Amino acid sequence: MIKEKDFIELEYTGKLKEKNIIFDTTDEQTAKDNNLFDEKAEYKPIVICVGQQQIIKGLDKALIGKEPNKEYTIEVKPEEAYGKKNAKLIQLISTSKFQKQNIQPMPGLQVNIDGMLGIIKTVSGGRTLVDFNHPLAGKDLIYTIKINKVITDEKEKINSILKINLGIKEADIKVENNKATIKTKHEIPQQLKEELKKKLKELLPKIEEITILKSEKKGEDLNRSDSSNKTEGG
Repeated sequence: MIKEKDFIELEYTGKLKEKNIIFDTTDEQTAKDNNLFDEKAEYKPIVICVGQQQIIKGLDKALIGKEPNKEYTIEVKPEEAYGKKNAKLIQLISTSKFQKQNIQPMPGLQVNIDGMLGIIKTVSGGRTLVDFNHPLAGKDLIYTIKINKVITDEKEKINSILKINLGIKEADIKVENNKATIKTKHEIPQQLKEELKKKLKELLPKIEEITILKSEKKGEDLNRSDSSNKTEGG
């Protein structure tokens, strides 16, 4: 039975309940079959720590008590997914503001206004209606999931935290005598290092000492973290 703070390898496919449209998946063929395929994305099971909100709240909670190697269908309400629609995030904006940026507004176009991503809903005369809610806000979601295995390897656990928390896909990790040494080509600010150490010690109680270093050698061999960061599901 899966419990909180277990590290697991997870496969999932998410779809909108209302229209039965798939919007996210860890399976490459499913992505291709549903016109979701992105060459830059990784399609493989993801490694997450249960109960750490590394995926949407409703799905995270539903994992507890499940068993590996079984397929489950989970329904997630908006409150535990991407929230309800917020009327304040649907705004009328002068069409001239788009034109000044050489953007021809049209329904369905995704735009970035003052650092906020939105979808144009309607264009009428000199005004454009933009919805800054998350595209999945207010939607009931259905996930098909399968927990492939519980992860027991400490290096694999550390790799998953580096990738999900910091977006670091490559690191050289050594774990010996309850001590972990992490080398990465990325410069990690001291405050982030301390936060990362705190998180690692919380989730990996066997690790008593953690050292985080920047790789100095060019081309130093780095072990790849092949776990995927989700996205939507996560």
